[in-house]
Amino acid sequence: EGGKISVTSTGNKNITSIQIDDEFFKSADREELEELIAVAVNKALVQAENVHQTEMQALSSNMLGGLGNLFNG
Repeated sequence: EGGKISVTSTGNKNITSIQIDDEFFKSADREELEELIAVAVNKALVQAENVHQTEMQALSSNMLGGLGNLFNG
């Protein structure tokens, strides 16, 4: 979050890593750290959901496109 905390997740919404800037970690208080981690995790999960939805739409389009050819032949 703001470059201070980085959260990586998969399209399946599994958190694979959390990285905290060393300088921020040394100077932040517990409450600030907890809030920023929560924000960063939530953003990562939203992005993962967006990737998941995009992939599902592409998959659905490919499947339906193939089925459409069955009825046109």
